[in-house]
Amino acid sequence: MIRTPVVFFMCAAFACAQSPEWFLQGSAPDPGGRLIVGPGGKVAQGSAGGAIATPPAVPGCSRAPVCGNRSDGPRSGLQRVEWKQTMGYVPIYPVDLPAGGGGVSAVKIDSKGNLWAFQRNAVGNPQVFEFGPDRKLIRTIGDDVIGHQEKAHGMTIDAEDNVWICDANGSTIMKLSPEGKLLMTIGVKGRRGDWSEAKQQRLLWQPLDLAFAANGDIYIGEGHSNESPNDAGSDDPANNIGAARVIRLDKNGKFIQQWYGNSIGQGKFSMVHGIAIDPRDGNVWIGDREEYRLVVYTADGKFVKTVQMRNLMCAIDFDPQGNLWVATGQDGQLLKIDRNGTVLGAMGNGSGTGDGQYIESNYLTWDRQGNIYTGDTSVGRLTQWSAPKK
Repeated sequence: MIRTPVVFFMCAAFACAQSPEWFLQGSAPDPGGRLIVGPGGKVAQGSAGGAIATPPAVPGCSRAPVCGNRSDGPRSGLQRVEWKQTMGYVPIYPVDLPAGGGGVSAVKIDSKGNLWAFQRNAVGNPQVFEFGPDRKLIRTIGDDVIGHQEKAHGMTIDAEDNVWICDANGSTIMKLSPEGKLLMTIGVKGRRGDWSEAKQQRLLWQPLDLAFAANGDIYIGEGHSNESPNDAGSDDPANNIGAARVIRLDKNGKFIQQWYGNSIGQGKFSMVHGIAIDPRDGNVWIGDREEYRLVVYTADGKFVKTVQMRNLMCAIDFDPQGNLWVATGQDGQLLKIDRNGTVLGAMGNGSGTGDGQYIESNYLTWDRQGNIYTGDTSVGRLTQWSAPKK
C-alpha cells in the first residue's frame, strides 16, 4: 500500500472544510459472486461453484474504446484511491442472505423502515428480499412473480412504497407493490432496443438505475459502457443507437423526453451506472462510472456541469438531509461529497472481502437512525455502516 498524504481544502466566504487524506491501495481479484458467505457476513474459504452461473444474455463489449485497453492489464493490478476514514461509522452485517447466492446489486429502505435487497441468484431462487425493522425476513419474491432477473441491477422505492427493480440484461424495469405483487413492466423481457415514440416502440437498452423527481417523473439510466453490447449501427431497426442514455417518463409512464451521452464534448457520458435527483433544485445527477465523473443536467435535460473525480462513480444518492453521497464500486468505499466533488468524509476499507471491504460497493440507502446500507455486486452480503452515537 502506497500512502500519499494529500489534503484538499474547500473554502467558502465564511468557512473552510478539509477533506481527509487519500492514499493508494491495491485491488482484490473479483470472485464474480461465487464466494460462500456465512453468518454475520463472514466470507468463507472456497466458492459456491456454479450455483449462480447464468449464460450471458448479451454479447460482451469488444472493438470499442470504452471496452478498455487490454494492454493496461487486469483490473486486479490497479492501484486505487482510498480516503482516510474520519466519520466514525462501523460496519456490521445485519442480515444473512441464502448461502450460495450471488452479489447484492441494490438495497433500499421503505417508509416503514423495512430493508429491501436485490440479489443476483440462480434460476428458481428468490432475488428480492424484504426484512423488517428488526431485520428479520418478511418475504421473498421469486421467478413466479418477476421471472428470472438476468442481471439484477438498480432498485428504488417510490413515495407510495412501491419497489422498482432494473434487470440490465433482461431489458426491463418492474414495479412491485409493497406486498410484492407485480404492478407494471416497462420494456420487453429479453428484447433490448431503442425507445421511439414515433414508432410506438418502448424498448429499454440496458436499464441500470432509476430515480424519481418530486413530481413523480421517472428518470431511467441506461448503458453500461465497457459491459455494453455493440449495437451502434446494427441491422436491427429497433436497436441500433447503442449509446448510453437517460429516458424521462411521467409518473404514469408516459414518455416525456430522452437524451444521449456517447459523443465528444461537455455533458457527454459513456454510461449511466447511477442516477439521482437533487432535492434542492431537481437537477439530474449521473454516475459515469468508468470515466470517473459525475455529469449534471437540469430536470429538462440541459447540461449543467461535469464533476471529475478520483474514484469510480458507481452509485449516487442524496441522504434524508439532502447531502450527496457516492459509492466507488471496485475502489471499495462510500464517500460523502459536496456538489463540487470535494470529498467531505469516507467509509470503507477498500478492495477485498474482509470486514468493511467491497469487491464492488453499489447502490446505498439510509434508515431513520442515520445508518447507511449498501450491497456488493460480487459478494452475497449486505453491509450496514452504523452511525456514530451523538
